[in-house]
Amino acid sequence: MDKHTNLDAFIGRTIHEFRKKQGLTIAEVSEQSNISRGMLSKIENGQVSPSLDSLLRISQALGIPISALFKEFDTEGETAQHVKANERLEVVRRGTKVGHTYHLLAYDSGPKKLFEPFLISLDNQSEIFPTFSHEGKVFMFLLEGELIYRHGKTKYHMKPGDSLTYDAKVSHGPEELIKVPIKFLNVVIYDNPVA
Repeated sequence: MDKHTNLDAFIGRTIHEFRKKQGLTIAEVSEQSNISRGMLSKIENGQVSPSLDSLLRISQALGIPISALFKEFDTEGETAQHVKANERLEVVRRGTKVGHTYHLLAYDSGPKKLFEPFLISLDNQSEIFPTFSHEGKVFMFLLEGELIYRHGKTKYHMKPGDSLTYDAKVSHGPEELIKVPIKFLNVVIYDNPVA
């Protein structure tokens, strides 16, 4: 396998990993990037050499800089990541459509996802409260605002400085926004690292 083929396969795997990490389907990325599902599948499987334009559109659909697709290719693999405040990645998650803003604070944690740290913002447009349920455990730390947060059948009245740790498989989410804007740090820790 030559270097060019290696790069195509590497980029395909990287796109696949970012897409899975964000819980997006090929159809969703296809629609956002205006690249056919078939072509996107071929790119993810390393069967074609995507153009830079295609890579740019895919990276924008995934909410990552295009450089993230090449970052670990042909490197020794560094053990630290510094993400500046103005470089935080805004990502699409289930709550995005109802006024929740998600910034992924680290996006390069190797081939297996061990954790995901998010800065989540809720504003007065966040009137619909979706419930969430997913793998892992969550550490939540309220930075600003005030809200009632529900985990299972229990409701927690949270103020700045309060924290909550819970099993993410149990239904959870905001129940009532008392004082907006609300900002909190959510760190999802995975029991069994996933690709």
